[in-house]
Amino acid sequence: MSALSNLLLPAVLFFALGFLARVIKSDLRIPPDLAKILSIYLLMAIGLHGGYELAKADLMVALQSIIWALVLGFAIPIIGYIALVATRRVNPFDAAAITAHYGSVSAGTFLTAIAYLDSQQIAYESYPVIMLAVMESPAIIVGLILAARARRIVGESTSPALKVGQPGEGRAAVSIDVDDDDRHGMKGLLREAFTNGSVVILIGSMVIGAISQPNSMEALFPFIDDIFMGVLCLFLFEMGMVAARRIGDFRKVGGVLIAFGVLMPIVGGLIGALVGHYMLGFSEGGALLVAVLGASASYIAVPPAMRLAVPEANPSFYLTLSLGITFPFNVVIGIPLYHTFVAYLAV
Repeated sequence: MSALSNLLLPAVLFFALGFLARVIKSDLRIPPDLAKILSIYLLMAIGLHGGYELAKADLMVALQSIIWALVLGFAIPIIGYIALVATRRVNPFDAAAITAHYGSVSAGTFLTAIAYLDSQQIAYESYPVIMLAVMESPAIIVGLILAARARRIVGESTSPALKVGQPGEGRAAVSIDVDDDDRHGMKGLLREAFTNGSVVILIGSMVIGAISQPNSMEALFPFIDDIFMGVLCLFLFEMGMVAARRIGDFRKVGGVLIAFGVLMPIVGGLIGALVGHYMLGFSEGGALLVAVLGASASYIAVPPAMRLAVPEANPSFYLTLSLGITFPFNVVIGIPLYHTFVAYLAV
């Protein structure tokens, strides 16, 4: 499989089409309500599919993989957030949204890695598939906690009541009342994160997929599988237009973000490889898949979650990074690089 064919995916191309449509000032538009429906569907389908895979696994064997998936999902975005804020070129809202993408996973990158292993006839364990589903939620939660903390700090530094964000251009006004003492503690931040609509639909759908009868879940396959890629193309087409509206802002800190989009997956990939090899004891193929999970940046589950929950963040930053820089880097350079590192560990 050539690097070019890996990049010529319909979802990626529709993102580029949406971006181009905005650049040439086309009159194409996606109604806001439809954009929300697309976001909800994608989160629901991912959750149901992940729960279904979890139900089929040996839970005792999968438990260790789930624990380490949670560790990676919580730790990687925190590492990335600290690195971005330390540059003093990225505000806390954008840093929270960006690093949530890097703590989550890219199914496209994961599937590309599987194709890479199959082409080289390298065996791999099935448990990274469960980790793929589990790692969607923790990074979103971390991103929401970091964004809520940023809102609290911004509110405290200005006025008791503050409107953050501007309506339009992919943003919505968010009201902050800093007189609410409950928002000042970790309890309030956790409540906001876990009750956020994006997290509720994702985790709730995963639970439903895990406890439902297999026959009833199989009846849902046309809904969660057959039309998934088509809906994803529509969603990324709309997000391409959103990103194009804000591309001017990307140029202001472009150098920093481009460096982050290349270095962060390398850091995450090395961490994932170490976890897969030493902590989980996976084979060369399985460890490579865990490395890819640590290295990839979500462009399916996290963008709709951040779009709905962190409207202060600039979509052109996290979408251009995840789809325009990190995804092609991983497909062309990253996967072979992580394989080399995993092979070195196995010696």
